[in-house]
Amino acid sequence: MNMILRELRANRKSLIIWSISMTLLILVGMVKYSAIEATGQSANELFNQLPEAMKSILGTNGLDLTSIGGYYAIFFLYFMLLAGVHSILLGAVIISKEERDKTADFLFVKPVPRNKIITSKLIATLIQLIVFNLVTLIASIVIVAKYNKGESINQQIVQLMIALFILQLVFASIGLAISALVQNTKKATSLATVFLLSTFMLSVAIDLYDKIAFLKYITPFKYVNAADIMGGGAFELPFMFFSALIIIGGITITYHYFKKRDLHV
Repeated sequence: MNMILRELRANRKSLIIWSISMTLLILVGMVKYSAIEATGQSANELFNQLPEAMKSILGTNGLDLTSIGGYYAIFFLYFMLLAGVHSILLGAVIISKEERDKTADFLFVKPVPRNKIITSKLIATLIQLIVFNLVTLIASIVIVAKYNKGESINQQIVQLMIALFILQLVFASIGLAISALVQNTKKATSLATVFLLSTFMLSVAIDLYDKIAFLKYITPFKYVNAADIMGGGAFELPFMFFSALIIIGGITITYHYFKKRDLHV
């Protein structure tokens, strides 16, 4: 328990900053929505004139920008990006930082098995992901309600937050695996960042080129279809399977390689 609290205290300021950033992102997004809604269908016509590549990057393909559900589904792409960055960097740093900060000697001389140390860090990571997700959920419900002039979309928002949490777990487990495999913190965060950006760009490329649609299973950004969920659809089972596979694989790699590696303190 003490190790969990230690991790939470160490990451408290970072979590607050990330949570505030997400809240501000939602607020700014809904302010923009009120301006788009006021323009009527001209906003949709304007975005339809954009090149296909730009529409794919912005996530505007086939969605009604003037409806709050359609706009939120488009805006959810930015939630995935921000949550993905937070999750993968959290996972990539939470283990390797002990050697970066020269605290490994303090932590590992204690008569505590490495498995228990890793478990404590995993629990601390999970708590932070839950807090970040709850902040996103609450901020979304409160701020969207302020600008929503139609039917409530709270149920769809909750479903999207569940999907977002699964995505957070996927990226965090990848970050943890990288952290266990790479001892240098800078290298771990660099690899984590490259992985996230590469999978995001791949998801954009898939939207542009149907011939590479089979690659959607290797980019977590394609595991969640906000437009389908907003339309009353459910989570796709293949993507849930791959998510579970990545999460279990990442955690397994973390335990296996961290127990075997030498510590440089």
